[in-house]
Amino acid sequence: MLADWLKALHLIGVVCWFAGIFYLPRLFVYHTMAQDSVSIERFKLMERRLFRGIMTPSAVVAVTFGLWMMTLNWSYYLSALWFPLKLALVSILIAYHVYCGFIIRRFQRDENSRGHVFYRWFNEFPIIVLVCVVILAVVRPF
Repeated sequence: MLADWLKALHLIGVVCWFAGIFYLPRLFVYHTMAQDSVSIERFKLMERRLFRGIMTPSAVVAVTFGLWMMTLNWSYYLSALWFPLKLALVSILIAYHVYCGFIIRRFQRDENSRGHVFYRWFNEFPIIVLVCVVILAVVRPF
């Protein structure tokens, strides 16, 4: 029963984290295209609140409950070939999250040097990671 609760809380964290991961780069696109100071300041506020208030706490929940689940069946996860790949992808996702924080700081200081096209492509990357992680965790192909 504990494992089911941990899995539920882990999935809730993942869903909320990905909601932010999908939305934040879209805000970067709009922020880059904004021309007036009112809009620019609004995007700065939205980005900061999304990152600090939703994305980061959700990432902590997802990782915490994921690690807790892992400890319940440590020997299985050590022997599962798909699991190290999943952990590598999650590590890349955490790096993406941290990089989003650096981008926010650049925007806060009005030092963004990238255009909206970069952020449109940047927004697509987590989709690839999500698809791979879900296939590894559900299908467990090897």
